[in-house]
Amino acid sequence: MRILLAVDGSVCSDRATALVASLTLPPDSAVRVVAVLQPFVDALALSYAAAGDASSNLAFEEEQDARRLREAIGRAETAVRRDGLIVDGFLVRGRPASSIVDEASGMNADLVVVGSRGHGTISTMVLGSTAAEVVDHAPCPVLVARGTEIGRVAFADDGSAQSRRAESLLAGWPMFAGAQVDVLNVAEVAVPVAAGFTPGLYDQVLESYTRSVDAARDSSAAEVRAAARRLADAGLQAEAVPLEGDPAGEIVRYAAAHTSGTIVMGTRGHTGLARLLLGSVARNVLLHARSSVLIVRAAS
Repeated sequence: MRILLAVDGSVCSDRATALVASLTLPPDSAVRVVAVLQPFVDALALSYAAAGDASSNLAFEEEQDARRLREAIGRAETAVRRDGLIVDGFLVRGRPASSIVDEASGMNADLVVVGSRGHGTISTMVLGSTAAEVVDHAPCPVLVARGTEIGRVAFADDGSAQSRRAESLLAGWPMFAGAQVDVLNVAEVAVPVAAGFTPGLYDQVLESYTRSVDAARDSSAAEVRAAARRLADAGLQAEAVPLEGDPAGEIVRYAAAHTSGTIVMGTRGHTGLARLLLGSVARNVLLHARSSVLIVRAAS
């Protein structure tokens, strides 16, 4: 297994390093530790060429940053190194997110691990811009670390191809071997508002809605039970947990209430003019979850 670990010397990247160090990995796995030195640029993104002391000061500050990042790489290499694991580290120069994605592509990484700059309560947690961009563009699954171990897993399953790939990683990757997995499937149920309906029509709408909700609940329960059985057959301690409501909100709420260490979920990437955008459910879970989040797309 090939893992790219991105570090920057922060508390968040130290947490990501500790998480990688805790993983159970197959023999002859490799971890590449990368830090990115972003050149000093002006507002126009052009190289800053100043005369005299200003230029010298910029060069000095850049060298200080380079030294700090090399030290961060060294600490991470020491932390993750173990028998049977190939570890190397590199300092690269460029835009952090773009460089991390390029390194992941170049080494054909199976997993990218990055830190998350989260703070505050569940309603004010934020995802750092670099982590968000890496998740959007990475060629492989991305683990955004907010804890130091995988812990109890909340697997958000919506029955899609992306969820099936996430399920296969859970069943096959040694880091999840024997884990307790809560398999979540959220049935979306929203009561129609009566305003605007003619007399008698709302009752018909509500009757139709009730039938649809019952069908959604039955489908969700069947899907989550089937996924839990497959994961149990793979040796995981899997439990089916049917939920209903807003998918992202319910996933985040459940993970927080049950002290999940990691949320695992598939997502559909949409190609745009400038970037790959995550589905809204995955984006909202990434923004608000207190736990680590592993994002998996369907194979391209």
